[in-house]
Amino acid sequence: MKSALFLDRDGVINHDPGDYTCSPADFEFNPGIFEFLQKAIQQDYLLIVVTNQGGIAKELYSLETFNAINQKMLNGFAAEGIEIAEVYYCRHHPDHGKCLCRKPDALFFEKAVARFDIDVAHSLMIGDRERDIEAAAAVGIRGILVERNSNLSLQNLL
Repeated sequence: MKSALFLDRDGVINHDPGDYTCSPADFEFNPGIFEFLQKAIQQDYLLIVVTNQGGIAKELYSLETFNAINQKMLNGFAAEGIEIAEVYYCRHHPDHGKCLCRKPDALFFEKAVARFDIDVAHSLMIGDRERDIEAAAAVGIRGILVERNSNLSLQNLL
């Protein structure tokens, strides 16, 4: 079984301006994220992103734009020697109907645990909202709530 580090995207990996990251030009990595994830890799964590992207349902940006933002993120990580095993994203928003994948629901965590044979007792979720922590806890993964846009490399999280 593998240990995994789950991460929320906006506010944890990249700067969250307070509303939505709507274009690749708006996407900026948070300070310290590369160093933090390199440390996680040295500790044999599998890296997985789980993100709510309700802006798609609200038509603030398209799925194609989300994919371009996601590719910018993955390319930036790859340039630093960081591999993300998977990006799970919910494109729904509660104002536009119900779904099972939006955090605090745990569907994406359940999928990841089954797909990657993850040891939930030795895995972590880093999030900047309570719903991130609730979703991870539903499958037995310890969540760590951090301040939005904080420098993770300055914190003793691993």
